[in-house]
Amino acid sequence: MNRDATLDDHARYRALCSHDARFDGRFFIGVTSTSIYCRPVCRVRLPRRENCRFFDHAAQAEQAGFRPCLRCRPELAPLNRHWSAEDAGTILARQAMGLLDDPQNWTTNATEGTAISHLSKRLGISDRHLRRIFEAHIGVSPQRYLQTRKLLSAKQLLADTRLPVSQVAHASGFGSLRRFNGALQAHYGLSPTQMRRSQPAPRDHEAAQPGTTARLSWRPPYDATAMLAFLAARQLPGVEWVQPEALSLHRTVRLVVGGQAHSGWLVAQLQPAAHRLVLRASDSLHAVLPSLIWRVRALFDLDADPQAINAVLHPQFPTGDGLRVPGGLDGFELAVRAVLGQQITVAAARTLAQRLVERFGEPIDTPFAGLHRLFPSAHTLANAEPQSLGELGIVRQRQATIQALAGAVAEGSLDLDGQADLPTTLLSLQALPGIGTWTAQYVAMRALRWPDAWPTGDAALHQALDLDHRLGVATRRQADSLASAWRPWRSYAVLRAWAGTYQAPFTTAPQEASP
Repeated sequence: MNRDATLDDHARYRALCSHDARFDGRFFIGVTSTSIYCRPVCRVRLPRRENCRFFDHAAQAEQAGFRPCLRCRPELAPLNRHWSAEDAGTILARQAMGLLDDPQNWTTNATEGTAISHLSKRLGISDRHLRRIFEAHIGVSPQRYLQTRKLLSAKQLLADTRLPVSQVAHASGFGSLRRFNGALQAHYGLSPTQMRRSQPAPRDHEAAQPGTTARLSWRPPYDATAMLAFLAARQLPGVEWVQPEALSLHRTVRLVVGGQAHSGWLVAQLQPAAHRLVLRASDSLHAVLPSLIWRVRALFDLDADPQAINAVLHPQFPTGDGLRVPGGLDGFELAVRAVLGQQITVAAARTLAQRLVERFGEPIDTPFAGLHRLFPSAHTLANAEPQSLGELGIVRQRQATIQALAGAVAEGSLDLDGQADLPTTLLSLQALPGIGTWTAQYVAMRALRWPDAWPTGDAALHQALDLDHRLGVATRRQADSLASAWRPWRSYAVLRAWAGTYQAPFTTAPQEASP
């Protein structure tokens, strides 16, 4: 078991005693007297130290024979997403775990064996080597890890929604209801009905609202106000409705999972005091709810590890500890908006994007007056007449870039989801006309969830770092040199610099020696 060296078991027990939310998802506690495993924030009676075993992953706890707590609900814990600069085996193991965490990589496969074989091919290794990597670095097989992810996803749907059990089984990646019932009984000792009955009934105000509700957690600190302000400055009327004062986001959604498109709406409400996001989604998205939850986690960067990030960035960004990198629900949408924003202001880019939505966006019915359009699909923009794009005020060079980008995504040669291969995607992006390093790095930062993106040449970034942008190449070299100390968290440094939290290192002039 490759345990986090920064946390020994005594430190973990102290974190459990304090219910410190900063450690949520970084480890789990198995209680030998009850055979149940919990999150560090669990509020049940504190177990004795000698009855506690500690695990880095939920799959490890389940393999050791522990069942998930029905009160603190381990499936709600933020995922443990480390960016590793360690040996190749560790990096490969974490990359594989990230791919298995994404519901889109297992809801389309009927069996675990099919999913693992698909994962091996994607990583370019054999099934046997993948199993060896998991056993060496995690202590469980990839099949067991995947099974835990599916079961915890199903557990969340059973607890938070009123979906029929058959829909829960399908949405969680089980090939049949019989397989789902058998897995739940074998691992947790409960039937789906028993598990649902053990959870509290939905609150009256939630039950009265349209859609289905789910809860997501994060590790503090989290600057919810800054996150909503960032999204509000870029919102597209008709597609998005952001209320920074209410810490809420409403928007339309189109998800393509398993080659099938699903459209609907969502409402995300941030609750900082509880370190929680409450998600409400339309009934039309029931079949892809795990994938939607995954993308909302990415949109609000809920799985970031502030301790690791702040250990590197806090000295020069002392007031930015709670800032996160806003992601996107759809990588193609974000890339198009990045192209429209090249060399113009945020407000001007938003105006062009709004015109694009009004002209090419598909109408959709929602319960909210301000939401009535979906962002144009890649297929729609790839087949649009260039003249119609020009009529919106989009210059000819941007027209060609948008249509080349849309064509590559529509035909499947370019993948802009959060699990795409980073080097390949960056090369493919920059091979398109009109996409340079800045745009590719911006897309990597927000759509591909790369924590170490660095949008070279960003004038606002240079200004925030107190660099003279008029020096051209010399300014870029200065910025690159300054940022080398912020690896592997340069994406977070960019957001903190844009927010004005940068403080230049304090230096003192050399003093003359005393006579």
